[in-house]
Amino acid sequence: MGSRRGGCCGWLIVALVLALVATAAIVAIMKRKPGGGGGSSRRPKPLPVPGPPGAVDSKYGDSLGVALQFFQVQKAGKLVDNQIPWRGDSALNDGKEAKLDLSKGLYDAGDHMKFTFPMAFTATVLAWSILEYGDQMTAAKQLDPALDGLRWITDFLIAAHPSDNVLYIQVGDPDLDHNCWERPETMTEKRPLTQINAKSPGSDIAAEAAAAMAAASMVFKSTDTTYSDTLLQHAQKLFTFADTYRGISSDTYPKLQNYYNSTGYADELLWAASWLYHATGDQTYLSYVTVENGKAYADWGRPTWFSWDDKLPGTQVLLSRVNFFGSNKASNAENSGLKSYRDTAEAVICGLLPDSPSATGSRTSGGLVWISGWNSLQHATNAAFLYVVYSDYMLTSQTAAVECSGKYFSPTDIRNFAISQANYILGDNPMKLSYLVGYGSNYPQQVHHRGASIPSDVKTGCKGFDYLHSTSPNPNIAMGALVGGPFQNDSFVDLRDNAVQTESSTYNSGTLVGLLAGLVTTSSIAKTFT
Repeated sequence: MGSRRGGCCGWLIVALVLALVATAAIVAIMKRKPGGGGGSSRRPKPLPVPGPPGAVDSKYGDSLGVALQFFQVQKAGKLVDNQIPWRGDSALNDGKEAKLDLSKGLYDAGDHMKFTFPMAFTATVLAWSILEYGDQMTAAKQLDPALDGLRWITDFLIAAHPSDNVLYIQVGDPDLDHNCWERPETMTEKRPLTQINAKSPGSDIAAEAAAAMAAASMVFKSTDTTYSDTLLQHAQKLFTFADTYRGISSDTYPKLQNYYNSTGYADELLWAASWLYHATGDQTYLSYVTVENGKAYADWGRPTWFSWDDKLPGTQVLLSRVNFFGSNKASNAENSGLKSYRDTAEAVICGLLPDSPSATGSRTSGGLVWISGWNSLQHATNAAFLYVVYSDYMLTSQTAAVECSGKYFSPTDIRNFAISQANYILGDNPMKLSYLVGYGSNYPQQVHHRGASIPSDVKTGCKGFDYLHSTSPNPNIAMGALVGGPFQNDSFVDLRDNAVQTESSTYNSGTLVGLLAGLVTTSSIAKTFT
């Protein structure tokens, strides 16, 4: 009997050791899994509210400084305190045919077009980033470049809105522009203007411009009240224009369908009204997005992807802020609408966390959220930005968890997923490549970018296509460019002709700046923007 009892104890010890080894292996695997390891069947306790910004994480501080330089690279007009040695003045005559100065603004991507729609989206998310994380940008000594980039866009938006019901939505002819390969400083082709007005509406673009100017008005309120007031006045008039004269810009101008094909304007109207509510405190804007138009326009309960075309996820997170921190004047019906926005924001969260029961399988084996081959990094960047913001709302309000089909995820779980996407971008990926140009020692050398690909002392005329097709590295570094990104198998081909993967865009940079600023350090956020 004694012998058998000893044998059982021995086997029990062996079994316990094996179980511990297996558990340790599982934990190690989960730690290696990008964004993995989170979630619990039991609701966690609220985490402490963070204090002021702490120590700066050098990785995110350094990469934030690099990312902000792309706004300098993309500037049009007469450059002030130019920080990019291979850039110079360009597009100085933009707008002159309408007796306007539309020389400022940012070039769209690797070309020399000014598309107001994605440019305004860039401004909106950049302003949002500053509003949420301006103190963290300050800690990383990067607030001034962010403000400079934002104002260069809003100066253009003010000039592009010369009267209540007119907004210039495009400078340049995309067909002419894309048939040229040249530096912006030497371009000579015609740059016609395209406008929306009461007879040729574009509610999507007008509302996005309204959102940008409303958000920016809060950014500049404490430092330049006159400029802030000007932005807010333009925002209110543009929203009224967008709401009164309904229409989709790419229906009004079918050529836009080849470049920025807007799929609707309802999301932009909600987005703009949400920003105007934050900027003014006017309850009519809150009623607009909840009681009046929530059920018809908001697609409550149906998560989608945040992008220059679809503002619903951004609106859901932005209005969750109101639900988290309260609105004293909101009616029961308005509060019910705010709760629906927050519930949908949490559906967005649950749809992406790798360990959520409702998680999408739409990701690479390296852990990157992946939706399409063209500009694949935009969705991961945009989603991760929203995740950081939402997790900080939770921390500041001491909200313990988000529930995803019976499984609970803490703010730390949500933040860790955002970190996994940021780290993938910065080099923690199967290619061991930083997709942020200028960050790290291994990043794309052949960015699909006209100015970066041509030596600054060379005059090519319109037909400098030898530089497009060259297999040599770019002579100029497009600092801060976030290239399109990998294919679904995590591969990347660094060729200038491979625009699908190597072209960068300004609208990716706005959310990237917000993501990196949110990760620079941990702190509580302000419960109100004003």
